[in-house]
Amino acid sequence: MTETQQRLLQNSRCALVVVDVQNDYCHPEGSLARKGSDVGGVRAMMPNLHRLIEAARNQDVPIVYIQTFHEDATDSEAWTSRSSGRSSAVCRRGSWGAEFFEVEPRPEEIVVNKHRYSAFIHTRLDSVLRTLKVETLLLAGVSTNVCVESTARDGFMLDYHIVLLSDACAAYSKEAHDMTLANIRDYFGAVTDTGEVIRLWDERTPSSIAI
Repeated sequence: MTETQQRLLQNSRCALVVVDVQNDYCHPEGSLARKGSDVGGVRAMMPNLHRLIEAARNQDVPIVYIQTFHEDATDSEAWTSRSSGRSSAVCRRGSWGAEFFEVEPRPEEIVVNKHRYSAFIHTRLDSVLRTLKVETLLLAGVSTNVCVESTARDGFMLDYHIVLLSDACAAYSKEAHDMTLANIRDYFGAVTDTGEVIRLWDERTPSSIAI
């Protein structure tokens, strides 16, 4: 990361956005795993995500949890035909599969519901972030190359600084994960890991925190 990117992480205008850490996407008994997707990457990244969430709480960094819900009201023909229809049963509203996987937002933390890959499409995310005066988005969650990348791209287009956490995201193949890391690094923002972010937060001084 550049010095400017490091400085952005140390001021008070960043937020952690946790994308789609839900049973259907992450649990070994979830819909995607039952259909053959390899959720091993999720298992590997969860300890890093937990460390990152705890550090954000300790540093008073806002956390926004993104939770996908699908229902008849938002199931357009174009949407339901994606993936040859294999995703039609994923994260249905009110189902166990739509519940969070091994993360639990606190009452004061924000949950934003979405119905498409990007957390910015037809949601209140941008309004929430503008209200919090957030300028930099730390992105974590699943899957790296679909919902996380879609959210990162749209966030960048809306003039947020983007930082992708390489070891707190997971895809269903290493190739897909690595392709997104390269794409974000080359065109949309910075890529770093949880250890570097926590180190930068621990080194914050009052003069480095925006007012």
